[in-house]
Amino acid sequence: MALASPGAGPRLAQAVSEREGRTMEEYAIPAEARARMLALLAMAWDGQWFLKVYDEYGWEAAARMNARVRAAFGRIEMRRMLRALGKESAADLEDAVHIVQVYFRDVLAAGFDAAFRNDRDRAEITVTRCAAYLGSKRAGLERHDQACIACRGLWHAYFEVLLPGTPVEVVLKEQMGHGAARCTIAIRAGRSDDSEGKQ
Repeated sequence: MALASPGAGPRLAQAVSEREGRTMEEYAIPAEARARMLALLAMAWDGQWFLKVYDEYGWEAAARMNARVRAAFGRIEMRRMLRALGKESAADLEDAVHIVQVYFRDVLAAGFDAAFRNDRDRAEITVTRCAAYLGSKRAGLERHDQACIACRGLWHAYFEVLLPGTPVEVVLKEQMGHGAARCTIAIRAGRSDDSEGKQ
């Protein structure tokens, strides 16, 4: 099956309408609505992937695979962000956290509410709504903390790409999937990765 090239939709609609001698309504989705739709579809795709692995191999295997895939995709996300911003890497931790904030705001665009506190070599992110966690709960499986397990490696993957060669400590202080009212992620640059409590 041949796929139409980007932007071919209006041309195809016009060709069909001219051939059939009738006028077709032109459909146009606003850019903001397209961004939100793509974000929601990506989350739905992710959720369906997890459920199908769960059906085939069980919860533990699905959670392990989900964590590996999420970290790998996290690296892709930040490489794409750097490319879009015309940067090789973030200037420092403050810049790196700001890039993640922009990604949450402009690309994920749906399903996440987070507050960012950013102060030079340390930052704290408080997530009050997480679509991945809410989707986990809706699935009604025996556990719903697979998103929290994946989150442990996700933040390290983000900063590995944004700040190559810079040690970054990430501590997950609270997680909604483990009974907290919010998720709190504490981040500090220039520290070793062996401190007590690091996730």
